[in-house]
Amino acid sequence: MPDTGYFHLHLVSDATGETLITVARAAAAQYANVQPVEHLYPMVRSKKQLDHCLAEISEAPGLVLYTLLEEDLIQSLEDKCRELGLPCMSVLGPVLRLFQSYLGAETIHRVGAQHVLNAEYFQRIEALNYTMMHDDGQQVEGLEEADVVLIGVSRTSKTPTSIYLANRGVKTGNVPLVPRVPLPPSVEKLTRPLVVGLYASPERIVQIRENRLLGLKAHRDDDQYIDKTAVTEELQYSRRLCAKHNWPTIDVTRRSIEETAAAVMRLLSERRRAPIS
Repeated sequence: MPDTGYFHLHLVSDATGETLITVARAAAAQYANVQPVEHLYPMVRSKKQLDHCLAEISEAPGLVLYTLLEEDLIQSLEDKCRELGLPCMSVLGPVLRLFQSYLGAETIHRVGAQHVLNAEYFQRIEALNYTMMHDDGQQVEGLEEADVVLIGVSRTSKTPTSIYLANRGVKTGNVPLVPRVPLPPSVEKLTRPLVVGLYASPERIVQIRENRLLGLKAHRDDDQYIDKTAVTEELQYSRRLCAKHNWPTIDVTRRSIEETAAAVMRLLSERRRAPIS
């Protein structure tokens, strides 16, 4: 166990390294007293590229995780780690072996196979383009084409949640609820998209808004934007509007963007499974 408060974490990948980063950070998050110093080595596909990684691992010894498919590269990496007395593990290895034992088939050993330019990839690109064009109520007339429309008062994470969903191939628009500005009638008449209301506690909204104003060094003559009573009224209006249209709501007070998006995806799946009346 490192006594310095940090440890070196080497991530060696023959592709983009996204899988490694996701797994490593999920594991590291369970340890509050130490922080990883990440060393990412993407697109390692030759002996020369691996030698560069091994040199850096030797200079800053630590935990080594990898996603490599070439047997000679794997052997070289594991031999060097064994020589240095460092823990070294394939993130995909155990999963691939489980798949192989169940399916009774060998892997195709195709590097970066999850990043092929297939229909799903282009669906994500289309969703991202759509989401950027329909962010913050920019084009409400095109929202009927969306899969999901998020509504909520300012600072309920509508935009980052929309972008996250778009990265999953979900065409998402979002519309802000602004005090004393009526919601566009076309939004209230939406039928195809799943409309979801996002809300948070007044205290949380005020805190986020205050931090944003500080970051922007913005001065407001009208302090209703960060007045708790005014914010509470905004949120009450939001909840009433969603109840009126029977739109589901999600409390984002203590949720990360990923958790909010997962809740939206669950609602979308349930809606798509429901029989058409």
